[in-house]
Amino acid sequence: MKLINKILIGAGVLAAMSVTSCDLTSPTPSAFDEPNVFSQYDLAEFNVFSIYEVFGHTNSHRGRYLPWYGFNTDIEIYLDSGEKKADEKSDIVQYAIKTNNGQLNLANGPYNELMVGVERANLCVKGLRSYGNVKEDPKMAELLGEALVARALIYTELLKAFGEVPARFEPITPETIYLPKSDRDVIFKQLLADLEESFDYLAWPGQSDATMKTDRPSLAFAKGLYARLALMASGYAQRPDDGLVNTGNKGSVRLSSDPELSKAVLYPKVKAALEDVVTNSGLELYSDYEQLWRDFNNFDLAAGKEVIFSIPLGDARGRWNYTFAVRNEGYTKWNPSTSNHGGTAGPVPSLFFKYDRTGKDQRRDVSCVNFLQTNVEGDDLCVLAGAGSWYFGKYRFDWMETQGYGGGNDDGIKPVYMRYSDILLMLAEVCNELEDPTNAKKYLLEVRKRAYKGYESEAEAYVNSLASKEDIFDAIVDERALEFVGEFLRKGDLIRWNLLKTKMDEAKAEMYDLATKTGNVYYKYNDDGYTLSLYGYNEGELGGDPGSGWKPYTDSKGAPVENYFEDIKSERIERLYRNDPDTRQWWPIFDNTLTNSQGMLINDYGF
Repeated sequence: MKLINKILIGAGVLAAMSVTSCDLTSPTPSAFDEPNVFSQYDLAEFNVFSIYEVFGHTNSHRGRYLPWYGFNTDIEIYLDSGEKKADEKSDIVQYAIKTNNGQLNLANGPYNELMVGVERANLCVKGLRSYGNVKEDPKMAELLGEALVARALIYTELLKAFGEVPARFEPITPETIYLPKSDRDVIFKQLLADLEESFDYLAWPGQSDATMKTDRPSLAFAKGLYARLALMASGYAQRPDDGLVNTGNKGSVRLSSDPELSKAVLYPKVKAALEDVVTNSGLELYSDYEQLWRDFNNFDLAAGKEVIFSIPLGDARGRWNYTFAVRNEGYTKWNPSTSNHGGTAGPVPSLFFKYDRTGKDQRRDVSCVNFLQTNVEGDDLCVLAGAGSWYFGKYRFDWMETQGYGGGNDDGIKPVYMRYSDILLMLAEVCNELEDPTNAKKYLLEVRKRAYKGYESEAEAYVNSLASKEDIFDAIVDERALEFVGEFLRKGDLIRWNLLKTKMDEAKAEMYDLATKTGNVYYKYNDDGYTLSLYGYNEGELGGDPGSGWKPYTDSKGAPVENYFEDIKSERIERLYRNDPDTRQWWPIFDNTLTNSQGMLINDYGF
């Protein structure tokens, strides 16, 4: 799907995008009114596409939200600042953001662009309900379901970043141009109701023309998003006191006081929705974790596999690998640019050692890599990056074999938003809470067994050893870290579990401990001539002798180092956060938006 042109239709802002499979004759201007637009499938479909178009705007998801939301956590850390002086970029991720932050205080920043998406979704929902004949035409009903899911998706992104925003579920009128922030519970309840309605309209992945690819929502995504929102709504979060949203109230971390959003009410509904996905969607886990990410880097959007939904950026838009791929320094065959790309963030150094220490968990060497790519004396090679710099191996320029990376500001990668493994682990979590340990273990084991391919009996022994509800919950918390590192689900998970600061403090302590380990790391090149095998990471290797053929990691003078991990500096560890993260769970509404809100928007939480 290529999202290109914006067209003004009637009094509201709607948009039509061209898609490669469609060749339409331009209608006359008199045809651009709501009855004509939303009674014709092609025009109505184009306007639904317009909702997603905001993701590709320069300072929306493409260049601001995706590069900056979701870290630092206990498993993911911003790398560019390190021991350098703090700047506006590090302020964002180190819980020290201000309302005038130069990266996000923009007229076309994420908040404003996402609210444009909400307005487009509202116009589509209203138009389809009024003129789409959705009761008689299943294809138009599917479009209505897609518009409802797209609106819920955009609101999910707003709630994740800002905590509270205005509740807008009707197109703007002169009376509603300026609205205050709403209690987020009002928004949660509307979105959950919308998603429940969409269940009646949408098809499973690959079961309709609209669900053949992962960049349009399917019934599986609608039910997965329902679960994700319900877990947010029923979980912990920093909230203003009841009745004091948009007053400057500092609030506290607490549960909602709305009984309709309690776990007792929502978890049975979540369980039913997720069980339906497991039973009827046709989805399954990739058998090989590395192949999942190789296919991702090669733009595989075919529905019906493990990936359920991908952010629908344009084919030449987006900065995902540009930002998060394994770092590439200088001009190489994978990065034909003299600029360094990738490696803005990576796993915290200690995460690698939370996987199985003998390498049996196949996720470890895919998810956490300690090398970068560069040219050495004419050869494009991987080289050790030093103990303080780890990268997300899921995202790699050298794996972009189908299309390649051109070295510019955009790479066309469409980030994974939801995978089937998330369905399984959310289902394990709600089953455990509903006192159903047998099924909780079953769904946890399915994810664990894929990770331990070839060692499934060890995965079974681990899951079978979980003796209590608390044991199972702790195992799910750990499993989600190992499964989703670099996919930026962790911040939301830790917030709803009320574990944000607790787990980040644990990560700091683990990094300090790792920095005391003695011994060097060694490497040698594999048969392909550029990738590395490493010695010193597995159980019992550090400080040992790897034998012939291995080269030691050396310092800037070419001398082997004695203690590889002492490169994990305290300054970097302490900058995991600079303010208590539980008092800075959200971004503020930024000054540009506040100034233009006619006094209707007020920041809470001490901003």
